[in-house]
Amino acid sequence: MFTGLIEEVGTLLKIERTGRALLLTVSAPTIFVDAKVGDSIAVNGVCLTVTKKEPGTIIVDAVPETVKRTALQFLTKGAKVNLERALQLGGRLDGHLVAGHVDGIGIVRSVERDEIAHVVTVSTEQNLLRYIVEKGSIAIDGVSLTVMSVASNSFQVSIIPHTATMTTLQDVQPGTKVNLEVDVIGKYVERLLGLSPQRQQPPSQMHTLTAKQLREWGY
Repeated sequence: MFTGLIEEVGTLLKIERTGRALLLTVSAPTIFVDAKVGDSIAVNGVCLTVTKKEPGTIIVDAVPETVKRTALQFLTKGAKVNLERALQLGGRLDGHLVAGHVDGIGIVRSVERDEIAHVVTVSTEQNLLRYIVEKGSIAIDGVSLTVMSVASNSFQVSIIPHTATMTTLQDVQPGTKVNLEVDVIGKYVERLLGLSPQRQQPPSQMHTLTAKQLREWGY
């Protein structure tokens, strides 16, 4: 489990493709000092396991399922990546609960300045947008952010200067593909209430929460 607060930006030194899997070598000045084989590290929001440790670098594997579902497939040698170590029990949760299990890929549509802030518009699939709510939490490339607004096929976040400076989000531009992880609590609530849509159902037949149901449940 992670918080979405990036500890350091690392550099992708090497990418090895073994079939549909990836072997990534990542370097960072300080975060890997006490890293051990078996530790979990979020790389651009993707929870990966350290399989080898060398001075200043780690090697992690991304299995085919991970590659298919995330923007790791678009990384190139020399790319900058957001890094975060797993949350320790008893530590401060200053961001939000981030599992490191990416739900899908978003595409940056625009980046605009609003005084000191960068307002980024990201489009994604409807099956993810259903979990994205105004003032809710979203992780973009592992960065915990607050949703500013939601439209029919996109959402916006406002990035403060500190976050931009400390993460790779300062470099995003229209067309950039990013990893998205929606708030896991929303998915569990939907599942527990029996509202989760079946994959084969068209949107018109998906179960939705109604005012009548809320009244019946005492809300």
